[in-house]
Amino acid sequence: MRGTPKTISLRRRLICDLMHASMGVPFVSLSRPLDIRPVLEARASATAPAGWAAMFVKAFALVARDEPVLRTVYAKWPWPALYELPKSVALVAIARVDDGEECVIPQRIAAPDAMALSAVDAEIRRAKTAPVGDVPMFRKIMRATRLPLPLRRLSWAVGLNFGRQRGNWFGSFAVSSVAAYGGGELHPITPGPFILSYGTVEADQTIHVVIRWDHRVTDAAPIARVLTRLEQVLNTEIAAELRAAEPKPIRAVRT
Repeated sequence: MRGTPKTISLRRRLICDLMHASMGVPFVSLSRPLDIRPVLEARASATAPAGWAAMFVKAFALVARDEPVLRTVYAKWPWPALYELPKSVALVAIARVDDGEECVIPQRIAAPDAMALSAVDAEIRRAKTAPVGDVPMFRKIMRATRLPLPLRRLSWAVGLNFGRQRGNWFGSFAVSSVAAYGGGELHPITPGPFILSYGTVEADQTIHVVIRWDHRVTDAAPIARVLTRLEQVLNTEIAAELRAAEPKPIRAVRT
């Protein structure tokens, strides 16, 4: 059958490079519904509430303050070792339409636990709406994607396999979701070590969360503890920050 050959665009080339870098990671996943009633109530009372991506980014980083394993990566060079980063760095998968093509580009957010929730949300919203050339992370990764294949493979290898470079290029965890398009249990892959995905809010006020992780870094029991702690942080610290934001005005009722 005769088809039409198509050139791989720069944006699809980025995904090809990402999948190539992820092939050797021994991923394991754990999923669980989280009861988020308090954070839903706090979000409903806010005038301009933060998006779910921002809330999960900050909540995961807050958990990682007390769980160093969530800031630990597997590095191969100069010899195989685990490397603990001093702070969390998030990579958020941003769905864009660039030059008429749908694509996904990662946005880097350093130390989200030390940022206001509104600032984390602003970073993500800017990455969704600003021209691609105006977002520093997008420019950086597209420059690398334009390199010839041997140089791309080398640049990815350096960014992935020297521990101190991981935070600069690939972060300590990633967040990806299709909840804005109707949800579904997404199991994305990444060069690691952690990637979190979430679904839509259910009628019983729960949200389904999936964490995939590099099994060389940790085991299932710590991740089960992390999910419990993530639920607590969403319903306490994140909910409190939402309540502290400008509340919705109360309309006067005429009698």
